[in-house]
Amino acid sequence: MATPDLRVSMVAAERSGDMLAALLLQGMQKTWPLLQASGIGGPQMDATGFVSRWSCDELSVRGLVEALWRYRHINGIRQALIQDLLASPPDLYVGVDASDFNLPVERLLRQKGVPTVQLVCPSIWAWRPERVKKIRDSVDHVLCIYPFEPDLLAQHGISGTFVGHPVADVIALTPDRQQARLALGLPVDATVVALLPGSRPSEVKGLALSFLQAAQLMLQQRPELKFVLPTHGLLKPMIDAAIAQVGMQTHVQVVMGRSHEVQAACDVALVASGTATLETALHKRPMVIAYKMQWLSWQIANRQRLLPWVGLPNILCNESLVPEFLQEQVQPTALAQAVMRWLDDPDAVTHIQQRFADLHHQLRQDMPTVATHAIQKIIAA
Repeated sequence: MATPDLRVSMVAAERSGDMLAALLLQGMQKTWPLLQASGIGGPQMDATGFVSRWSCDELSVRGLVEALWRYRHINGIRQALIQDLLASPPDLYVGVDASDFNLPVERLLRQKGVPTVQLVCPSIWAWRPERVKKIRDSVDHVLCIYPFEPDLLAQHGISGTFVGHPVADVIALTPDRQQARLALGLPVDATVVALLPGSRPSEVKGLALSFLQAAQLMLQQRPELKFVLPTHGLLKPMIDAAIAQVGMQTHVQVVMGRSHEVQAACDVALVASGTATLETALHKRPMVIAYKMQWLSWQIANRQRLLPWVGLPNILCNESLVPEFLQEQVQPTALAQAVMRWLDDPDAVTHIQQRFADLHHQLRQDMPTVATHAIQKIIAA
């Protein structure tokens, strides 16, 4: 039987990781009521009683070049964290995604006998397959959020458990569009387009203007459209500036947080590639995916890409279900036309909703409970 207390160090490097980690912490607290958890996290982790020495926002970057620009700052945080952990080793270290940051920490701790767990398998199936050896050297066990990952890891001698994707547990199998619209103050009978240009400053910088210009073009064709854009405090000034630049202040409703309500409320979403695409799929909403990163980062990443898609709905369903626009393809006219095609094709929407419902059932595994049971076995080993 597990003891009621456990000292855990946990590191999440962005808002999506903060959400995943908070759910895992809630599951672990049922097994270890006196759990002490600290490290690097965000507001959802902090709400569970987690003690953040640094905010996850300080580590949030996308792309190799952006990471190089901020390397000194991020590496300074990592070295300070390692120093603390080696001075007072925890009972368990959990790295939440962010493998470039977490794997070196995990490797050092594992050498000192600290059990190490990685929540979210590094995407060796999408790009950077050379990370396999680093994972094998650094991690005792990988908690996988996609069903095909444990078998792939096993081929390389790495232990893993499919725990399901926690977002699939959080999002209702049949989201209530009417209730979401009422909560957001939207007309129940309106046609609503969600604009989700990303949760990182670099994403918003690259996509927000194009998204808003696309919205402007759509509005010219269908003046009745309603646009909703969820964001958070760090990004709101950038969002407000982009909206003002396009002159869409009276046409775009900006909401703080509440992205799931926005996804439930919308008829279609224009969304940055990332976790938000999966969340939109689990809300059974059609979407158009876009992504843009710094030029050199893209050249490097694109050469290492192993799959024809970047969007999680297409990857997980293994087909081109939703359109993707990458780099120079991110043009307002093309984005607007792709969104409008969904609005004009209800049969295609019905088909994709069924595919997304099947995906939802596959990913719904009660991640906090399954992951906690896997962690119990690792600690007991």
